[in-house]
This record gives sequence, C-alpha cells and structure tokens, in this order.
Amino acid sequence: MFRQDRTNPSTAVSNWRGRHDTPKAWPSTGVSTWLNGSLFGAAAFTAFGGIITQYEDSGTTYRVHTFRGDGKFVVSAGAADVDYLIVAGGGGSSGFGAGGGAGGVQTGTGVAVSAGTYTIVVGEGGEENQTVDAEDSTALGVTADFGGGGGPSGTAGQDGGSGGGGAGNTSQAGGAGTGSQGNAGGTGSSGAAGGGGGGYGAVGTAGSGTTGGNGGNGATGYGIGATTPVYAGGGGGAGSGTDGTGGTGGGGDGDSKGPVPNTGGGAGGVWNGGDYIGATGIVIIRYEVAA
Repeated sequence: MFRQDRTNPSTAVSNWRGRHDTPKAWPSTGVSTWLNGSLFGAAAFTAFGGIITQYEDSGTTYRVHTFRGDGKFVVSAGAADVDYLIVAGGGGSSGFGAGGGAGGVQTGTGVAVSAGTYTIVVGEGGEENQTVDAEDSTALGVTADFGGGGGPSGTAGQDGGSGGGGAGNTSQAGGAGTGSQGNAGGTGSSGAAGGGGGGYGAVGTAGSGTTGGNGGNGATGYGIGATTPVYAGGGGGAGSGTDGTGGTGGGGDGDSKGPVPNTGGGAGGVWNGGDYIGATGIVIIRYEVAA
C-alpha cells in the first residue's frame, strides 16, 4: 500500500511508504546550549535531539526541538523550564464517507527538566475503516490520545483525542473527544454523506443530505521557525453529492489525497471505498535562550 503521510525529519518532503518500511526519526546531533538562571555562573543548559531550530516571538528568543518521529530529548547538563506541544496521530477515514478525527493535543509551560534522557514517542496515523488505530504520542511523561477513526458502514465514529465522524447512509453519530484534547466528530447523514471528524479547536459538522460534513478546525501551536503552524484539524466527510472540507491544521478534504503530514490531522472521508490514512503526530519542546 503506497503511503504519503509520513515525513522524514531530515527532509521537507514526505517520503514514508509504509507503516514499517522506513525507520522512525532519530535525534539529530545538533546541540543547543543556554545559560539558564539569573545567577552569574549558573550551569549551562545543554540539550540535543530532534530537529533544532530557533526563532523570536515578541522579543523573546526560543530554541525548539521538533520530533517528527520517535527519538530522545537528551539533557546533558544544567536544568531549565520548557514548554511542550504533543500531538497524537490522526484518525483514518471511512469508505462510507466519515472523516477521521484529529489526534489529541497536550500543551504545557514551565515544565522543569534536568540532566537525563527523555523518550519521545510520535504516534502514527490510523488506517482506513479502523483496520489499524492511530497511535498516541508521549513526551515528558505526558500522553496525547490518538485520533478516532471515521465510522465504517453502519457504525459510529471512534472515540479519541478528537472523535471520528459517523458513517453515512445510516445517520451514525460521531465519536467523542477526550476532555480538553479535542472535540467530537459529526453525525453521518442518511442521505449518503459522512460526518466530519472532530478537531482540536472545533467539533466536526454533520453530513447533510448528500453533502459530507466539514472537519473541525485545529489550533495554533508553537512556532518551529518564522511561522506558527496550525495542528490537529479533523478530516472532512465525503458525500455521494458534495464532499466536506478538512479542518485547518492538516485535516484532509473528503475524497482527497489525505491530511498534511506531521500535523495529527484526520484523514478525509471516502465515498464507496478508498485508502486514506491519518497524519502522523508531532512533538515540539521549546525554551527561552539568551538573545
């Protein structure tokens, strides 16, 4: 099965071809060093792992470690307070119109880290018709729940970080979201349209007649460069007449090529069969550095 929803951290182009065909990302060898603390002569904070970038926001300079696959965040010296963004894998869609739910999102600020090795797990997206569930993402002892898959024929959307949309034809309900991690999917339409998957920022909309529901929008995350991307949009539902659109934050449109890689976006629904897979998640760790 040809897969285009995995992104190798070493390139800007998605080149993953299967769930097990390519090893997941390893941390880079780049090293970031920050003199942490207000006292003169405090130990330097030294960390490495992931793709290391730096950007400025409102006069504050941040160093960022971005993990697009499993890896290690290694603090070799010092201590610091860090912020994190953890996005799980997005749900796969349904061949009966239902969009996949976005992966759950967890954020935190001012989390103390010290010398040691922290395991990072980046969840993969789920596969079509819930044949394979999406996966959780985990970092710094915190877990984001996988996105719910769109409902196969005659079934409701799967619960998850955000819930998957309900199957078309039989007015199946969307799956529920997990607390503050995401929102519910939309209900399928008995007029041959699936519901949109839920997003981090909004509920997926219901299918209406032969028009698929829209995926719920995602939410702005931490910047990883000059721009601040949006993550965790739900997949749009597909209809026998008109397809729904994916939510901002990587959600795939109905009957489209799938979600944007490494956003945790849900896959767009498919009408009358197909193979759309949810997006892999992402983990971002950032902290202030001296200007």
